[in-house]
Amino acid sequence: MDPLPNPAPLASKLRNTLIRYHCIGDGEWRVAKKTKDATVWRKPSEEFSGYLYKAQGVVEDITNRIVDHIRPGPYRLDWDSLMTSMDIMETFEENCCVMRYTTAGQLWNIIAPREFVDFSYTTSYEDGLLTCGISLDYGEVRPNFVRGFNHPCGWFCVPLKDSPGHSLLTGYIQTELRGMLPQSAVDTAMSSTLANFYSDIKKALKS
Repeated sequence: MDPLPNPAPLASKLRNTLIRYHCIGDGEWRVAKKTKDATVWRKPSEEFSGYLYKAQGVVEDITNRIVDHIRPGPYRLDWDSLMTSMDIMETFEENCCVMRYTTAGQLWNIIAPREFVDFSYTTSYEDGLLTCGISLDYGEVRPNFVRGFNHPCGWFCVPLKDSPGHSLLTGYIQTELRGMLPQSAVDTAMSSTLANFYSDIKKALKS
């Protein structure tokens, strides 16, 4: 088990990595799924043998409220059907923490429940916010769970210039689920999960 990293350089590196993903040209992405709420693209990840996914959609609400529902905190468990538990293990500053969370089984339990320990950081970006994270090798793995690993992931949320009550939410996700899994099952699950994320958060913000 690794010791906890120094949060400041890790946060800075994570932010820079996500901004680099955000600057990748449209031509490098391939559409993986399209719904009325969001479009999901993918490209080969530079971090591992799977894909980096990009999801984007417009959400009717202000940036701060949307990000409060995504980042570690009391809202996330209420609406995210994939997340089954979450606890904050360490808090460095108000916008920086280490959390442990578990996810439900997927695809008729072909993908068994997973556990993650992530460093999470929220910061300003343009007129909005960026909330991002990366997994750490920290804490004991609980029985009955496979420990997954999130390579740099994050959500950019910025107000729409011509419609201030709406925000453009763009996510970058690259999750290594680990365990013995067919890659095609993982890819199907990821695209659907990201598309559902948008419909779920919209419902949560309206309730």
